Amino acid sequence: MPDSRLTLQAGTLWRAIENSTRQAIKRGALRPIETTRETVEDQGIAFDVRVVSSLALKAHEANPEVHPPDFDPFLPYDQDLFVADISETHVAILNKFPVVNNHLLIITRVFEEQTSSLRLADFEALWACMQEFDGLAFYNAGEVAGASQRHKHFQIVPLPLNSNGPPVPIETAIDAAAITTGIWKSPMLSFQHCIAMLDGIDTLSISEAGNMLLENYAALLDGVGLGKASDERRKYNLLATLRWMMLVPRSREHFEGISINALGFAGELLVMDRDQLATILRHGPMAALEAVAI
Repeated sequence: MPDSRLTLQAGTLWRAIENSTRQAIKRGALRPIETTRETVEDQGIAFDVRVVSSLALKAHEANPEVHPPDFDPFLPYDQDLFVADISETHVAILNKFPVVNNHLLIITRVFEEQTSSLRLADFEALWACMQEFDGLAFYNAGEVAGASQRHKHFQIVPLPLNSNGPPVPIETAIDAAAITTGIWKSPMLSFQHCIAMLDGIDTLSISEAGNMLLENYAALLDGVGLGKASDERRKYNLLATLRWMMLVPRSREHFEGISINALGFAGELLVMDRDQLATILRHGPMAALEAVAI
């Protein structure tokens, strides 16, 4: 059932992403960050660690764009990165510096803090995009959770993240529990978290699916003890696929100088050089996640 508030035409988003990507590369607006991969097995999970190449790092650091601390890249957003209008409240653009191809951002049309609570309109816009292709959506609630921008935005990357193993590495821990109802925790994950399955969401309208996501979001916050906390005290990462949602409260952004955002809790870590890779290998990915979680 269509939602009158949505402006995205069903079945058009993936082609729009591909077309916008080609145009943005041609115009120099898109600046992919080249990485190499290492698979690191830890406590039964095959983590994917991406290492930024030295040439890509040098090019990124040499970026001549210098902005004041309060600069908002989404207001206005770069028209060369535009993908599609999603709703009256949200628009989809490309991530200017993607590590994963076809990395989509769902941003609010007017400024809202990244630390503000997620609303029905956020989840309706999210699901309008998620139902278009198989992807991993994630949200970094504030700087402590790895957010690099204050302007509220969801992110979606296509799946699989790696051709080896499950589409999302952390799904090994989710599927091990074989629980399909309620709010629960995986025995394979030693940090604080809560998980909800989304069975049947694909049969719902955008509005119904948005409400389902919103209700699960509230339940996940309650499950980790953040339900009654103010927005300023809520520091967490939220991840979602077509099958499940997971919320992880955060205590700090960095582990040994390595910034970790929601993708880390998906099992996808990004390090800036071989020294940081050596740090992850020495301590283990799970220890890194435990250190920045609760």
